[in-house]
Amino acid sequence: MSTSLVTGATAGIGHEFARQLAARGDDLVLVARSTTRLEEVAAELRSAYGVATETLAADLTDPDQLALVEARLADGDRPVDLLVNNAGFGLKGAFLDNDVDTEQRQQDVLVRAVLRLTHAALGGMVERGHGGVINVSSVAAFLPRGTYSAAKAWVNSFSAWAHNEYAGRGVTVMALCPGFVKTEFHQRLGVDRDSTAPKALWLEPDRLVRDALADFDKGRSLSIPSKRYKAIVTATRLVPHTMLQRYQSWGRK
Repeated sequence: MSTSLVTGATAGIGHEFARQLAARGDDLVLVARSTTRLEEVAAELRSAYGVATETLAADLTDPDQLALVEARLADGDRPVDLLVNNAGFGLKGAFLDNDVDTEQRQQDVLVRAVLRLTHAALGGMVERGHGGVINVSSVAAFLPRGTYSAAKAWVNSFSAWAHNEYAGRGVTVMALCPGFVKTEFHQRLGVDRDSTAPKALWLEPDRLVRDALADFDKGRSLSIPSKRYKAIVTATRLVPHTMLQRYQSWGRK
């Protein structure tokens, strides 16, 4: 029996990861800020799939609460086989429209939490000779799009390095780079979905996660969903960044 820990597990991509992992038979450790919502999701998945579900309420911007999740990942008596670093949020305003503390909180979740949770998980995984980490990044990583893109570019680089470093010791580390996904992400930003991107670019979360898990099972270090986004990423490597900056709304998770 495997155990998976998913951050941001009560909504969107994180919830879909939790659901599909439960359907595969994984026991779950669900991490999010809302205790009430965590308990609801845990009960839902326990009832639907007959798996064990553990909840851990934590705000990953708070070092003390983040440390609780680190400790759970490092607990050798209750090993975690797969870590899904999914928690994250975007900011609607441009860099100078946001106060620096707000920008810092975003980086705390997108970068610091990913770093610390991956570090906590990898020790035991390498020692046991198996395990994995899926870091939910974004197509934004390939675009010059401010601090969100910069954070996701770090996630991609970090994941690629970690995979190369530890794959030979039985641990797969993969960055997942979705584009526009039909979740609450843009609603929380106060952005209208219909005016954000063409309908053809919107992905269904169930297909996204299914394909991501298939890529992970194949031992891949990078998962880019759909031919559409593969083509976009290829184009970003050919088009000058000055031109790409005209499309600053593209690529949010």
